[in-house]
Amino acid sequence: MRIFLDTANIDQIRQGAKLGIVSGVTTNPTLVSKEKTADYEAVVKEICSIIPGPVSVEVLAENAESMIKEAHLKASWAPNVNIKIPPTAEGLQAITALHQDKIKVNMTLCFSVNQAILGALAGASYVSPFVGRLDDAGHNGMELVKDIVDVFAHYKFSTEVIAASIRHPEHCVAAAKAGAHIATVPYSVLMKMIQHPLTDVGVARFLSDWQSVSKGK
Repeated sequence: MRIFLDTANIDQIRQGAKLGIVSGVTTNPTLVSKEKTADYEAVVKEICSIIPGPVSVEVLAENAESMIKEAHLKASWAPNVNIKIPPTAEGLQAITALHQDKIKVNMTLCFSVNQAILGALAGASYVSPFVGRLDDAGHNGMELVKDIVDVFAHYKFSTEVIAASIRHPEHCVAAAKAGAHIATVPYSVLMKMIQHPLTDVGVARFLSDWQSVSKGK
C-alpha cells in the first residue's frame, strides 16, 4: 500500500518527501484555503515540484462541459496533476471524456460500490472511498474499501482504490488489510504512524547503556 499526503501545506509535504515514503498528494479547495491562499495554481505547482508522483487537484465546476474545460486547464499546471471529480452524472460524463483525452482522474467523494464501479467503467485512474465520513454517518467505511477492492480484483479493473478521509493510524492498518492500493493521510496521522512508545523506550535504553559503557572506559 502506498502513502499519499492529504494536505496543501508545503512544509508538511517537504517533510513527508524527506522521509522517502510519500509517493503522492491529494488536495482540495478546503485544504488550500487553510493555508491562507487563494492561489490554487501556485500551490499545486510548488507541490508538484516537490512530489514527482500523482498530485490530485479538484475541479469546482458542476456541469460536464465546464468540468472538462477546467480539468484541461489544471492538468496543464504540471505533468503529474490528476483531476478530482465527484461521481455525479455530469462527473461521470467528464471522467469518460478526460479518460479519452489521457488525463488521469481521481473520482472523489465515493460512498458506494455502485459509484466505484461506474467510476472504473468511465475510466477513472483512482476512486476514493471516504472512510471517515462514512464512519461518522454510522456506516463501516473500511468495509466499503474492502468491497471495492474485491470487486475490482474480480473484474480485473485497473482503477486503484485510495482510502481517503483517514482519521487515525488504525484506519491505515485497516486499509492495508482491506487491500487498498493507497491511503491518503493527514500529516498528523503520518507522524503517529511512525511513533510507538516501545520504540522510544528502546532508543532511550540503548543510549543510556552506551553512555554507561563509555563512561566506564
